[in-house]
Amino acid sequence: MSVDLPQLPALVVGTVRHVRHVPFRREFTHRHYQWLLDLDAPLHLPAWLRPVASFRPEDHLSSPRTLTDLKANVLRVLARAGIPTDGVTRVVALTHARVLGHVFDPMTAYWCLGDDGTLHGVVVEVHNTYGGRHAYAVQPDAWGDAAVDKEFYVSPFNDVSGEYALRVHLDAERVSVGVRLRREGQLVLTAVVDGETRPATPRVVAETVARHPLMTQRVTALIRAHGIGLWARRLPVQPRPRRADTTIPEESVR
Repeated sequence: MSVDLPQLPALVVGTVRHVRHVPFRREFTHRHYQWLLDLDAPLHLPAWLRPVASFRPEDHLSSPRTLTDLKANVLRVLARAGIPTDGVTRVVALTHARVLGHVFDPMTAYWCLGDDGTLHGVVVEVHNTYGGRHAYAVQPDAWGDAAVDKEFYVSPFNDVSGEYALRVHLDAERVSVGVRLRREGQLVLTAVVDGETRPATPRVVAETVARHPLMTQRVTALIRAHGIGLWARRLPVQPRPRRADTTIPEESVR
């Protein structure tokens, strides 16, 4: 499977959609944008744009100090899952940047690629509102599909049982990550981030930020608002496991 990349860095502008299927149906779609970054190429923007678009490696995978360290941590996650990392030369991340110093990234996806664009694996990093984070590593098939057991407590309305069916897509024009949670053969929820790529020129960045102000603050507020809505409908709260949230091996770069 080969990936045709846009010029990086890029913005991915589109929507995030979430559907809860049981025990009742609840769905929402919000306008959304994220960044698509090569971890070997730091984000360089004019000084006047940096307050609304700054990327910090320490916000991800065991809080590394540099992008080089973050890339190394991504490859460690891949290797820990038994996925060969020989031949991986580029790691491309779909992620949020800090806006006015704030970031909350429910999901970051890392495509691990060879020089010729061959996809070796994908790491999906998940954050919860309790400060925990966890990383899943998969090898998608030719259609971008993969599956992995759920291991991380994300929402207070779901325990850690079940299986995620993932579908990832990355090309020069469009990026998407879809997740379906199934438990005992029943579809529990669906979440999809989907958008078109746009070159991250100062003008495009400024226009996107103006159309979607305070994006990361909005993500945080909406997650809490939707959680309150589910609680108000008396959806049972699942106890949070006592075990520590894990992301990558202890020898990871910090």
